[in-house]
Amino acid sequence: METRNWKIEFSWIKAHAGHQGNEMADQLAKEAATNGVIDECYKMIPKSTVISELSDLNVTKWQSEWDRTTKGAITKSFFPRLSDRLKMKIKVTPNFTTMVTGHGNIKSYLHKYKISDSPMCSCKSGAQTAGRTLCDCKLLEQESDGLKAAVLRTEN
Repeated sequence: METRNWKIEFSWIKAHAGHQGNEMADQLAKEAATNGVIDECYKMIPKSTVISELSDLNVTKWQSEWDRTTKGAITKSFFPRLSDRLKMKIKVTPNFTTMVTGHGNIKSYLHKYKISDSPMCSCKSGAQTAGRTLCDCKLLEQESDGLKAAVLRTEN
C-alpha cells in the first residue's frame, strides 16, 4: 500500500458577516488556523486512521454513484457492492474484463455491432452472453464449475 505524507493547512476566510453564530465560528476558525491548535489535534490521529477513513468515505461515495448510474448493468450484476469487489483478489485480465463488461469477443456483443452473423453460442443453447458463458454453456461446464467452487472458497 502506498503511503503518503499528508500535510493539512488551514487558513481563515471571513464569511457570513453580521450573523452572531457565524461571526463566532469565523473567530474560532481564525484562532485555530493562526495558533496551530488544529495541527496539534491532527498529530494525535494516526495517519493510518485518516487514510482508512478517507478510503471508506471514497468507497461510500463511489457506491452511491454506482447505484445511481444506468450504465454498466452487466458489471453491476457481477459486483453490486463495490466494497465486496474491492476485498476480492482478482487478477484483472482481458478475458476477465470481457466477461464482467459483456464487451469484447462475445457473440451477442459482436452480433449487436454486425461483426458476427449470429449471437448464438457454439453449444447452440442460446445467445452467447457473459452470463450464459459463465453459468450455462454446456461446452464450458467444467470451467464454470471450477469458477463457482473458487468463488465459494473466497466467500468463506
